[in-house]
Amino acid sequence: MGRVTSRRRVVRIVEGVAAEPIDTLAAEEPLEIRVNGRPLVVTMRTPGGDFDLAAGFLVSEGVVRRGQDIAGIRYCAGATADGANTYNVVDVVLAAGVAPPDPSLERNFYTTSSCGLCGKASLDAVRTVAAWSVGDDPIRIDPAVVSSLPGTLRAAQRVFDRTGGLHAAGLFSAEGRLRCLREDVGRHNAVDKVVGWALRGSRVPLRDSILMVSGRASFELVQKAVMAGIPALAAVSAPSSLAADLAEDAGLTLIGFLRGASMNVYAGAHRLASGLAERTQTKTEI
Repeated sequence: MGRVTSRRRVVRIVEGVAAEPIDTLAAEEPLEIRVNGRPLVVTMRTPGGDFDLAAGFLVSEGVVRRGQDIAGIRYCAGATADGANTYNVVDVVLAAGVAPPDPSLERNFYTTSSCGLCGKASLDAVRTVAAWSVGDDPIRIDPAVVSSLPGTLRAAQRVFDRTGGLHAAGLFSAEGRLRCLREDVGRHNAVDKVVGWALRGSRVPLRDSILMVSGRASFELVQKAVMAGIPALAAVSAPSSLAADLAEDAGLTLIGFLRGASMNVYAGAHRLASGLAERTQTKTEI
């Protein structure tokens, strides 16, 4: 739709000398997701891949599990007072027999691109029961393959090259082959777009795969991986303590601080090849 980026004149100062070049910014617009015509949530996102974003979000919330659970997704016309279509409202029509979201899931507030869906009442409400078990996924991970993922992810970030302002999520095979990449101003949205792509292609659960994210590994990103049946999550930055706890509970391999050939494995180290699990020493808190 040509709305992924926006051009803006800026004042650039270099060593005391000012100039006014045109800069390219990552676009950010609200997206309202409706289910069966009923508003569910509004999130700030980078336009593009909106149907994947809506589908992936519903996977994360446990509303749908398979591509067949969705009868259709469409943009809503007449979203403005003059009847124009802003392409900022999508309606997901659930298949017959699929239960609509529980009314308690409805959030009549904006979610920010940095924190995902904030304001949930309790940890128990966030720990959605997953349809797929990732703990029994037999995937084995070569540390050398994991080390290559950030470079592959970065090389595929075409919009980041132009703006410098987008997160990325990439789905990789155990051999390091990039299956899908999505960019967005929100790391959570980027992951939802990847999951939605998989759901709409009947690829969920995503067995034998690794999710690589460009930022940190939050609790919600771990939850999204678990809900999609992804057995491993790698991030270039740190996980939160809650993310590590959930990963361990669910049997997900969680890797953080992935920099070159070094990494920290916070959960699921048994999946790493070359006997690394056997050589891992138990950390003693001081």
